[in-house]
Amino acid sequence: MATNQVSIREVIAYGIVFDPKNSEALRTMDLQNLLSSIPRLFALLEERGVDYVLVGGIAMLVYVRGRNTQDIDIILSADSLERLPEIGIEQQKGDFARGRLGELQVDLLLTDNALFDKVRREHTVRQQFAEREIPCATVDGLLLLKLFALPSLYRQGQFDRVELYERDAAMLIREFRPYLSPIFEELEKHLLETDVAEIRNIVREIEERLERTQKRFRDK
Repeated sequence: MATNQVSIREVIAYGIVFDPKNSEALRTMDLQNLLSSIPRLFALLEERGVDYVLVGGIAMLVYVRGRNTQDIDIILSADSLERLPEIGIEQQKGDFARGRLGELQVDLLLTDNALFDKVRREHTVRQQFAEREIPCATVDGLLLLKLFALPSLYRQGQFDRVELYERDAAMLIREFRPYLSPIFEELEKHLLETDVAEIRNIVREIEERLERTQKRFRDK
């Protein structure tokens, strides 16, 4: 499986600097301090023996190019947070929490959620980043997380994130052509039957769109 070696510091820096919404914040932001928090975060996770997996936009970039992000997403247990007092928790709702290490935003998916725990335990591989080797979600793990999130995002009307997650899923499917039946079977354990049926429709539309794209402008 072809993967890309990613510099997390560069990705976060470019994501922040080239986002027009950050033009005001950049005047007061200590970017160097923020970037120094990245190796510190992974050093803390390793030193404290935290069983975690990297997911989200940084993990996506291991497999596909062109994904911007300004934060780090990891799956870990709620108990692990007690070993990481350096991460200040700003909000927590259900199986999700958001914290900061210095100025670095860290989004946390908690293993109280059975699917998140499944990804951490069974869909993780160590990947070499520019900074260090890090446990990272596999293609199947990322697809599980992206598709699992879609029903909730649709119901909340977060259509910008819907578009992003569906685009992520499409890129993973296009590049790796994963076997999807086990993914649907796993989602059926965690979502309503009607939700999984709609996710199947979304994936079918993605596959049909990819097939049409491949046929365009071919020599007759």
